[in-house]
Amino acid sequence: MCILSIPSRRFAVGRHQLKVLREKSIIKAVTGVRRCGKSSLLDLFEEYLLGDGVSANAIVRMNFEYLEFEDIRDYKSLNTYVKDRLRTGGTTYILLDEVQLVHQWEKAVNSLRLAKNTDIYLTGSNAWLLSSELSTLLSGRYMEIRMLPLSFSEFIDFNGYSRDSSLEELFNRYIAVGGFPGVTELRDHKPFIGPFLNGIYNTVIMKDVVHRGNVRDPALLDSVVRFIAGNVGNLISTKKVGDYLTSAGRKTTSDTIDNYLRLLENAFILYRARRYDMKSKLHLKTHEKFYFVDTGIRGSLIVVRNNDYGFLLENIVYFELLRRGYEVAVGKLGTLEVDFVATKPDKIVYYQVTATMLDEEVRERELKPLKSIPDNYEKVVLSMYRTPVTDYDGI
Repeated sequence: MCILSIPSRRFAVGRHQLKVLREKSIIKAVTGVRRCGKSSLLDLFEEYLLGDGVSANAIVRMNFEYLEFEDIRDYKSLNTYVKDRLRTGGTTYILLDEVQLVHQWEKAVNSLRLAKNTDIYLTGSNAWLLSSELSTLLSGRYMEIRMLPLSFSEFIDFNGYSRDSSLEELFNRYIAVGGFPGVTELRDHKPFIGPFLNGIYNTVIMKDVVHRGNVRDPALLDSVVRFIAGNVGNLISTKKVGDYLTSAGRKTTSDTIDNYLRLLENAFILYRARRYDMKSKLHLKTHEKFYFVDTGIRGSLIVVRNNDYGFLLENIVYFELLRRGYEVAVGKLGTLEVDFVATKPDKIVYYQVTATMLDEEVRERELKPLKSIPDNYEKVVLSMYRTPVTDYDGI
């Protein structure tokens, strides 16, 4: 099944952003975990350009994972290849996939940016893409467009499911298999979904973490990932991870664990939610939470337990808030915890996430932190509880 043939809102936002930024004097950088659809977004943008009357020879498209470009692995050869294809009149659109595979690529990109009538678009599967010399060389002349696997709404559209179907059944399916677009092709062959997700995970770990981070002990790295997978939604410290590994016979140091967690973040496989002290208005440096970019990947690493459901809901809500443009932190109010403090420049919303509100003890536990917040910003409890509730004391 060709991704481009599927009627979906999946790429609408990203394509709109690229269209708005077209021929603006900034580099457009699309980032995200491998196989989340970055190349497909460029495919759609290229299709749009051709449909808008741009000639094929005005587009230089390179994917550095393709064999035909394996000899272009340094900035000089990249610069030469593209410059030989620049038009003498009119704009040349330069679309570079997985550009981080080219050594010191940012030098070539900066040089091409300075050439007349070039419009540059990049994709990369590692946060290093924008933490390298690029930011220094370009002095703010780039914009990052972040991509994630499918949201639940996109998952429904992408797979062609009817919204008249049982949403709860579809939601549980989404939790189980996750939102990587490639899973769509395997939806009728469920035994292959697990190996497919493991393949993505192994590729990310080997190419974007072990190789790029010069990791000497991949087995230890894998143990760290699986520990995090089993503790999604729990507060994590390097000491806690270290104690677990030591109990399992794997001695390590806090510095090593910190380094591994940063590498996993850079590869977009894990996302970190820092704790925010709501009294001091400061972010805390210890006991953070980590969320997996995809619940399907997480489920392929460990045996899913009965008490995981609430944490998986929390994982999904975290990424939905990111998609909606919020910065997300875990709220600390004395000894109480607010699952998410979601902020925009002009808005703050506090969220609690729970599977059910039926049990009175659970309901009070979820409401207590929100009731204790001494301001009037919006406070919300999200659950699978279907009975309409107007509010609890304004919540």
